[in-house]
Amino acid sequence: MKLASYADGSRDGHLVVVSRDLTQAHYATGIATRLQQVLDDWGFIAPQLEDLAVQLNHGKLRHAFAFEPDKCLAPLPRAYGWAVVDADGGIRREAGNFSAPGQPLRAPAHGEPALAAITGDLAAASDAAAALDALRLLTFALDWRIEGELMATHCAPVAVTPDELGGAWSGGRLQARLSLLHNGGKLEPREVTVTAGDALARLARLRALRAGQVAGAALGALDLTLAPGDSLHLDLKSAEGASLFGAIDLDIAPAAA
Repeated sequence: MKLASYADGSRDGHLVVVSRDLTQAHYATGIATRLQQVLDDWGFIAPQLEDLAVQLNHGKLRHAFAFEPDKCLAPLPRAYGWAVVDADGGIRREAGNFSAPGQPLRAPAHGEPALAAITGDLAAASDAAAALDALRLLTFALDWRIEGELMATHCAPVAVTPDELGGAWSGGRLQARLSLLHNGGKLEPREVTVTAGDALARLARLRALRAGQVAGAALGALDLTLAPGDSLHLDLKSAEGASLFGAIDLDIAPAAA
């Protein structure tokens, strides 16, 4: 299933189920209103959302509506923690406050994309196999740093269960293509291969993780020079060109007059 959080004036948004092709959505009202509720009681709530997703994908829900990514917050706006594991095993821990996919960036910064793995409860010292069992959802996140300090973390509009990734996901490994547009101009896509279980296990090496913590597997920094007023479009896609999590579309604030 694919899940998103529509902005509704609250801090956490309102949970919606999104169709496989990212064109339709339906409120999860009556099952859960926030994604954290689902993570806290996954075994009971997730099957109900799966049933709703099946009906949505088959066009059987009368109150389905067109999915609009620009109405989304991050899927989990206030996670219990966010930490990115670098290729060398280094960890950068942050608060877990995620910006909406279209929220403007205040100033040009250094972009660092990551595959974001949202976990259920995971015991300390768990191995990668146990970490994959605790994996609930995946999405795409983008840290922005100035002189090493985190300024913001944007998140794609949709979080998905691993089965939704089809052939792009195998044995806990994602193979995808990072598509980029800078000021409307298409840049060379980047082939991405990354594992999620290893990142979760690395974070759980010394401490347990609670449902709603997010581990990032770094995809390598963006080789871009941004300027005030620039626009940026990033999308992780399958080999067939389908968007996996929806795009991050953002503008850099113009220079002050």
